[in-house]
Amino acid sequence: MVKAREGHEPDRERQRLLRVLAAATFIIFFQGFMVAPLIPHLAEYFQAPFQVVGYVVPAYLIPYGLAVLIYGPLSDRWGLKSLILASLFAFIALTVATATARTVWQLIGWRAAAAIGTAAVVPLSLIWVGSQYSYQRRGQPLGVIFAALAGGIATGKTLGVLVVPLIGWRGLFIAIAAVSLPLFLLLWPQRKLLGKAKEEPGPGFRGLAKVSGKLLGQARGLSTYSYVLLNSIFHGGVYTWLGVYFRERYGLGDIGIALAILGYGIPGFLFSRPIGRMADRWGRRWLLPPGLAIGAVSALALMPEWGVVLAAIVVFVLSLGFALTQPLFAGIVTDLGGPQHMGQAMGLNVFMLFNGFGLGALLFGQALAIGFNTALIWFALGEMFLAVAAIWLFRGETPGRARE
Repeated sequence: MVKAREGHEPDRERQRLLRVLAAATFIIFFQGFMVAPLIPHLAEYFQAPFQVVGYVVPAYLIPYGLAVLIYGPLSDRWGLKSLILASLFAFIALTVATATARTVWQLIGWRAAAAIGTAAVVPLSLIWVGSQYSYQRRGQPLGVIFAALAGGIATGKTLGVLVVPLIGWRGLFIAIAAVSLPLFLLLWPQRKLLGKAKEEPGPGFRGLAKVSGKLLGQARGLSTYSYVLLNSIFHGGVYTWLGVYFRERYGLGDIGIALAILGYGIPGFLFSRPIGRMADRWGRRWLLPPGLAIGAVSALALMPEWGVVLAAIVVFVLSLGFALTQPLFAGIVTDLGGPQHMGQAMGLNVFMLFNGFGLGALLFGQALAIGFNTALIWFALGEMFLAVAAIWLFRGETPGRARE
């Protein structure tokens, strides 16, 4: 059984670095997900249709997912330190550059560039967790990263919309860059804890295809990666268009939209660590099917006009479905490749995750032509099918399960 390097660094130092990486994760996802609720605002600012402005979301998510396939192998060859530092610096610089956009297409272009530059920080942080904690103890530190991820989603899509009337959308991007700079300065003195580059080069990009084929060739890997992709298509599609949903169905303005979707991300922020502990104690087999089913039922519950308050509660429950699924899939992924191929394994995971988010945003946007409720039905039926199949496919994810 593969054992991670438990105790490789003093636990206090590991926890300090974990908090810095979690803070970077928070701000990156804040910036990444603050744009979707701004679609109605940006459509008015640029005098462009919702569907065109909506490309701003997949323009970030899909390049991000593609870029992590590059950073995974590079981390095996060069190590985590240089890539994480360079990527965090690129995040700061390209976030400022995004504020210079004069047309919606320039905004889309800068978002794509920022995605490519930023894509190393979060997946390589997850790789670092996997290298420092054994599979049986990995749930809680992964929960810290995913709690930061969920918190960034929750506050980004809400606080961003609330701040825009005060400082404008350009000022919002500049403020994000200003807040990120101290994180870079905090990470710099701790960079040695991220490890050195390997003395022997990694497998390279030809090896990436071979390793990816091996990961997808095993039943456990194929099931897990397929679920990461399909589950993110569901959540990415429904979440991206919630701002338009509340604008058109309930006539809400920017602040009203922010308050209505406040709950999305809060369950992950509050419960990611307890969910991680439950996964370590009981096994992921008992959590994944209910999490998928909760997402499907929540999407269907958005169809009736319950009123704004009840619809906002449904959004909160929808987010709980995310918290009960994607972090647990990530825990399985960190075990699939072992320490030798952990970079490729996590890179493939984030590739599936972000391309799923982007594809979901595109597909749901296209489905809006036949009505919001119809789109919700199709997405919910797909998610419910995944929930039923997960009972059998993930029955082996017990507490003692680890890669042999």
